Amino acid sequence: MNYIFCPAGNYEDFASGRVIYGAKGIPNFPVRLIAEIFGRALKASGKKDRLYVYDPCCGGAYSLTIIGFFYGKSIEKMYASDISEDMVLCARRNLKLLTYDGLDERRLELENLYTEHGKDSHLEAIGSADRLRLKLDGEIASEAFVADCTKMLPDIKPDIIITDIPYGNLVDWGGEGEINAMLRKLWEISGDDTILAVSMDKSQKVIYDCWKRIEKQNIGKRRFEILSKNTCYRLEKTT
Repeated sequence: MNYIFCPAGNYEDFASGRVIYGAKGIPNFPVRLIAEIFGRALKASGKKDRLYVYDPCCGGAYSLTIIGFFYGKSIEKMYASDISEDMVLCARRNLKLLTYDGLDERRLELENLYTEHGKDSHLEAIGSADRLRLKLDGEIASEAFVADCTKMLPDIKPDIIITDIPYGNLVDWGGEGEINAMLRKLWEISGDDTILAVSMDKSQKVIYDCWKRIEKQNIGKRRFEILSKNTCYRLEKTT
C-alpha cells in the first residue's frame, strides 16, 4: 500500500505493553496502518479540528491511543465503547495516557517496576514514555463506556468513526447481519458529515445501504474502507 500520511519509521515507542497497556486476547492494529487510515479519514472529512472521534469496538483503545498521539492537535474528544467491561477498563487506562498526568503516572509505574526488577525492558519503556510526552500535542478528553454497538448507542454525533471489527468475525459477531446492524446504529448517531473508517476480514460481505464508499484498500487478509454517510438512507427506507 502507498502510505501518504504515515511514512516509514521507528514506531517501537507505541508497542503494546511498553507504555500503552496491552489487552489480553485482542490483536493490536499495526501502528503505521492505523495512523494512515485515520489520516485518510481526516482528509475525507470536511472538519479538520476539534474533532469528536469514536471507536465502537475499542477493545483496550490501543488504536485510539495511537491516533491521539499522531493527531491530537486536531482532536477535541475521544469516545470508546466495547461490549466487555474488562476491555473498557483497559481503554480508560490507555486513553488517560493522552493527558500529561496520565503519562506521568505511567512513567512512575515503570520506574517502580525497574527499581523492583531491574529489567532493561522497563528502562527502555521509561525512555519511550519520555518521548511520548514530548509528542503529546495538548491533552485529549475521553469517555469510555460499555455498549453493544449492534443494539443501542448514545447520541454522541462523532465527526470520525474508526474501528476494526474484531477478529472473531462471523462466529463472535453472529454473522454479517450483526455487522450491518452496527453500521446502521452508527448511521443513527452520526451527523450528516460524519466519516466512517472500518476495517474487517476482506471475505466479509457488507451491505452499505446507509453509507457510501469513498475508498477501499485490501491489505493481506484484511481490508479497510472509508465511507461517508448516506443522508438519503432514511428517505429510501420510508418510501
